[in-house]
Amino acid sequence: VFYAVIENDARRILAYHIVSQVGYMVCGVGIGTEMAVNGACAHAYAHILYKALLFMGVGSVLEMTGRSKLSELGGLYKYMPFTMIFTVIGGIAISGFPLTSGFISKSMIIAAAGEHHQLIVMCMLSLAAVGTFLSVGIKLPYFIWFGPNDCGLKPKEAHWNMQVGMFMAAFMCLFLGMYPKYLYDMLPYAVHYNAYTIPHLSETFHLLGFTAFGFYLMVKYLKPHDVSNLDLDWFYRRGAGWFMWVARKPVSASNEFVSNIYQTVGLRLTMALARGLSWFDWEGIDWALDGSARGVVKGGEQVRRFQTGKLQHYIGAAVALLFLVLVVVVMI
Repeated sequence: VFYAVIENDARRILAYHIVSQVGYMVCGVGIGTEMAVNGACAHAYAHILYKALLFMGVGSVLEMTGRSKLSELGGLYKYMPFTMIFTVIGGIAISGFPLTSGFISKSMIIAAAGEHHQLIVMCMLSLAAVGTFLSVGIKLPYFIWFGPNDCGLKPKEAHWNMQVGMFMAAFMCLFLGMYPKYLYDMLPYAVHYNAYTIPHLSETFHLLGFTAFGFYLMVKYLKPHDVSNLDLDWFYRRGAGWFMWVARKPVSASNEFVSNIYQTVGLRLTMALARGLSWFDWEGIDWALDGSARGVVKGGEQVRRFQTGKLQHYIGAAVALLFLVLVVVVMI
């Protein structure tokens, strides 16, 4: 919310408030009561409506003027009145203004935090609602449509199909705010919550009224400037730059150094070792294997000479062998 207050680009303001509004839903789920979960579900539905309306409104301004920075806009209410009305409706809806969708959903989460005795959470959510009204409900439409300076542009009204889309979203924002039962009947638990009570209305008007009064007093300090605001993304953007420098300089240099050593020393040693192993294979292993194979072949040729194929030779050899065995036995 703080960054949305000081931001100059309308699209970035709305993007910051996506985070803010989703934070309400996360709080509702975290509280965990039936009312809180109902509020988170209702706010998810309501948020889609008014945030779509706001993005369509800002997108129409960008389409017709080519600009989205608040410091470059102003005085457009005379040329784009319908878009202005739709954008203002989206701004008061996201702020939780009575008779809008944001009023019946956001307040349910805040009330659930109070019932669950989460007073700090309740105060933080209320403070976020003040920042939302300041940045989107007042600052955004003021510097786009009115502003202290006229930007000098004379754009045409947004195209009819764009106006139809904005009208549908604006109608649903007001319809749900005036007839919350339509949305409450779709929630997961039975709803026993009434947003339109005197204390709640009084509290809402006090918060929004004093916020508007504060904007009136500090409008000159909230004037947008065409500067870049440093956000948390600065750290990982700079970190990415440092990482790329390390990758390009030290890591690349060390990789090149190792590659040179490998090519000049390691590769030559590898080739010399390969040549030695090749010589050992040819002159050692192959010589032994080939020599044994040649010995077997020659031995086979010698043995084959005794195989005459005549039966009397085999019988004579058997008798001679038997006689030799008997002689050995007798001598032993």
